[in-house]
Amino acid sequence: MVVFEDGKPRTGDYRRFRIKSVEGANDFASHQEVLRRRFRRAAVAEEGSAEELRWRLPDLVIVDGGKGQVSAAAEVFAELGMEDVPLAGLAKEREELFLPGRLDPILLPPTSGALYLVQRLRDEAHRFAITYHRDLRAKASIRSVFDDLPGVGPKRRQALLRVFGSTKRIRDAPVEQIAAVPGIGPALAGRIKATLEA
Repeated sequence: MVVFEDGKPRTGDYRRFRIKSVEGANDFASHQEVLRRRFRRAAVAEEGSAEELRWRLPDLVIVDGGKGQVSAAAEVFAELGMEDVPLAGLAKEREELFLPGRLDPILLPPTSGALYLVQRLRDEAHRFAITYHRDLRAKASIRSVFDDLPGVGPKRRQALLRVFGSTKRIRDAPVEQIAAVPGIGPALAGRIKATLEA
């Protein structure tokens, strides 16, 4: 979620939502989950509170997509009693703006400032989402063989690497030498050796 005010990004108000309730790739349901989570906070915030200011209702909500995404968003708005919040969807192919309850999209003139603004919003949302997904993939790829081994947490892993220097040296070491590392012991050393050799 990105936020613009007076045509400029308010990066401090950007939010990332990890999809929790949707299985697989379901764009409509994912949009709905994010919108529910975002706007429920605005609905329950006490008037005048810091929470209300943080999650206040925007002047306009633009979702990434066409008729389907706008319909999905409108369902959530109706569910939350927010039908009066202006809503639109921006479809990338022809830069069409879709509004709830309107059959034909709005085509903004190619040189209009309004078109430029909604394109900037969409591009910024894509940039923000892509950066987030790259970060998630990078974190997932930095895993160790010890991450899935019961009994070896960060402290024991650090102790093993301090003594041996690498996973390869631990694999090449005899079980007795691994067991001699403080906090490891013979049983855990045997499991570590078996896992590294598998």
